[in-house]
Amino acid sequence: MKTERRSPGAIPNNRYWRQILPFMLGLSLAWQTALPLPVQAEDKTSPQQLELRVAIQERASRLRVGSSTPALVKGANGRSLGQLSSMQAFYAQRFGSRVRLGPWQDRRLWIEPQDGGYVFIGNRWYRGRTELVGSSAGILAVNRVSLEEYLYSVVGAEMPRNWPLEALKAQSVAARSYVLFQRQRNANANYDLGNSQTWQVYKGLASESLTTQQAVRETSGQVVTYNSQIIEAVYHSSSGGHTENVEDVWIETLPYLRGVPDYDVGAPVYEWSARVSQTRLRALIPGIGNVLSMTPLRTTPQGRVVLMRVAGDRGSRDIEGTRLRTLLNLRSTLFSVVPRFGPVASLSPVAAPPGEFVIYGRGFGHGLGLSQWGAHNMATQGLGYQQIMSHYYQGAALGVITVVP
Repeated sequence: MKTERRSPGAIPNNRYWRQILPFMLGLSLAWQTALPLPVQAEDKTSPQQLELRVAIQERASRLRVGSSTPALVKGANGRSLGQLSSMQAFYAQRFGSRVRLGPWQDRRLWIEPQDGGYVFIGNRWYRGRTELVGSSAGILAVNRVSLEEYLYSVVGAEMPRNWPLEALKAQSVAARSYVLFQRQRNANANYDLGNSQTWQVYKGLASESLTTQQAVRETSGQVVTYNSQIIEAVYHSSSGGHTENVEDVWIETLPYLRGVPDYDVGAPVYEWSARVSQTRLRALIPGIGNVLSMTPLRTTPQGRVVLMRVAGDRGSRDIEGTRLRTLLNLRSTLFSVVPRFGPVASLSPVAAPPGEFVIYGRGFGHGLGLSQWGAHNMATQGLGYQQIMSHYYQGAALGVITVVP
């Protein structure tokens, strides 16, 4: 099942955090490099809990890796191979089906910071430790990090960190539920999940703040459940007024993903418009000539385009709404089109100029589950995260993990 979660806006700087500063060290080996100083996080301690395996990079031919404190380097069998000095980095490189890091090589290498240090992978700092896996395809870099510390970063990457605390708490519970659901369904031999929007956006220390740490701590271990099972707690930025029943957007019917009124009015993505020329449409949708009209053949009850007929002077094509959204880089499939010819669409105040189509739409994302802007507005009105979650996940309940699945 596809997922999509977009951050509603730019993430502001947090006044409690220092900017990452350049911190140059002398080079003692040709393949050793200097590292920027890591941002110091407020909370370095974590209870004993599930360790996630997050793939940071795959199939890399060369990757910079280091530690903010002295770190043990271990081989595939767990044997200690040496120690990496603090603020020292090496470029990991593929060596056949093995991985080489400075003077060490094995089919798997571990970098384990001591004294609460952080690991550096690629161009970011992360909590936890690093696992490097070598193969003929390249290097796989996996961040081994505790579930709660992973969420410190995800909450700040998926939702602006200066939003109301109750909205951040709702995001924490949704993200915790979602990652555990996906881990159970999609984990493989080498990692549990990735770090991109396909999974959940994870940027390590760069997207943490005191507010995201507080939101995670104050909801520690809490998940959304239905019939005592953790749900697929999908979320999106803004639905444009009303969320959807999941089967109207995807395929599978889920009792907790029901369409409900959204409280996202006033969001910057609540309403939007875009323009596209006939010339661009002809290039994007070849074989039908100059596009003359775009007519919805099937929509959801809330008006999202499921199937659109695109007619030109040389033929027509029926295109799925999700595909058309991708082609035209639209924020959602909740849109209507004002053609060069024909009547003005219901969402449109004016007709399109000659040679162009004007697209009027609402919302950002798939419109399923938690609306982040809805959560923001509900929290602003004084509602708690429990009320927010029960509204967007119908019939679901909040539970606490006692035994990690």
